[in-house]
Amino acid sequence: MKKIKDPRVARRLRIKRGLKKRIFGTTQKPRLSVFRSNTSIYAQIIDDVQGKTLVGCSSRNKSLINEKLTKTELSRLVGKMLAEKALQAGITEVVFDRNGFTYHGRVKALADGAREGGLKF
Repeated sequence: MKKIKDPRVARRLRIKRGLKKRIFGTTQKPRLSVFRSNTSIYAQIIDDVQGKTLVGCSSRNKSLINEKLTKTELSRLVGKMLAEKALQAGITEVVFDRNGFTYHGRVKALADGAREGGLKF
């Protein structure tokens, strides 16, 4: 395996490995996985049993690109949009996977937006 030089990335990946032991998405309760980059935030709902992504959404969505919002406000909107898509697909409960990111700021805003949209976790 390639050695990661940036200590922050290595720390996040080490935390992520520990979380993967405990977090698993089933058909009844899929996993809501979050990835945060410097500019964007991505979220998808995954069924780990079948290995398929059921619903996905990101801040790179065409309807959100022209919005003049902060990254945190944009994350909340992504969470709401993801929740709407999930409810249309018949998903009401999920397991939250923060992917090793600290649960504050944009990750927390996405989770709050998803809860506002109607998802339970």
